[in-house]
Amino acid sequence: MFGTVNGSPARRANPNKKARIMVKFMPSNGGNIIHFTSNLVIISIIKLALAMPYRFRVRFVGAVVQYILGPLAGYRTRAQAHLKLIWPDMPVAERKKIASACLNNAGRTFIENYSARDFPKHVKNSALHGDGWDALQTAAKNGRPVILVSGHFGNYEAVRAALVGRGFDVGGLYRNMANPYFNAHYVKTMQAFGGPVFAQGRRGTAGFVRHLKEGGQLVLLFDQHVFNAPEVDFLGKPANTATSAAELALRYNAVLIPFYGIRCENGIDFDTILETPIEHSDALTMTKALSDSLAARIRENPSQWFWVHRRWRP
Repeated sequence: MFGTVNGSPARRANPNKKARIMVKFMPSNGGNIIHFTSNLVIISIIKLALAMPYRFRVRFVGAVVQYILGPLAGYRTRAQAHLKLIWPDMPVAERKKIASACLNNAGRTFIENYSARDFPKHVKNSALHGDGWDALQTAAKNGRPVILVSGHFGNYEAVRAALVGRGFDVGGLYRNMANPYFNAHYVKTMQAFGGPVFAQGRRGTAGFVRHLKEGGQLVLLFDQHVFNAPEVDFLGKPANTATSAAELALRYNAVLIPFYGIRCENGIDFDTILETPIEHSDALTMTKALSDSLAARIRENPSQWFWVHRRWRP
């Protein structure tokens, strides 16, 4: 989720201001014709979808990614390969079904996150539950920082939007996308949700840490491969996993809470859960606990995790 934007951290935006989608017609910032063309396709889909009623929009982009873009990009094949790695005895038909549903969820999540007005409005009143919700409220009252940790599962932004809607100043750290054209409007979209977002890098990280030290709440995702990071068991296989969330929690005495925005059967609403905080011990042990938490959620709802990520590498 959560590079650098023009060499400086992203600033907080007005959540009522609709994110603008811009197209540059001359390659710049490392862009090339492939980046330009792919971004043009993405923008066309986004603009078409945003002209639709919210519920239809979400279903539409889910279907486009599931049946067209995902298969063309090879994502369905990759997702099936990862499912076979983790569950080799699973019937092929079941792997295909999960991979297809995974792409649908990815498409829905994508356009939800571009619906800078409609999505927060839709989820802001979602019931937040779990022991972590009580812990977060207590920490906020006492001025203690909180790090909320999740993975690319369901739509993690549903929880952040619900918290921002309740007055919490929930920040996030992001990195630039490889496609500079896409990145330009991707960053604006994250800013439009409300809550400060910070660019990965020295200046952005400084702002991120400052927000934490001031007793703020921050969101981190930890379920992508990180070279040279420690190996942690994830769904029964070793996966290089960043321990930064746990390290920050220990350094700044922050409450570390696993959280999930689980998509409901209707495909539109969410079950927003903040789990019991991870007890402070050492960074590796705490990261293993986070990994076990996410793995349990994936086993319950495998189609809601983004199996396309190259999570396990030789």
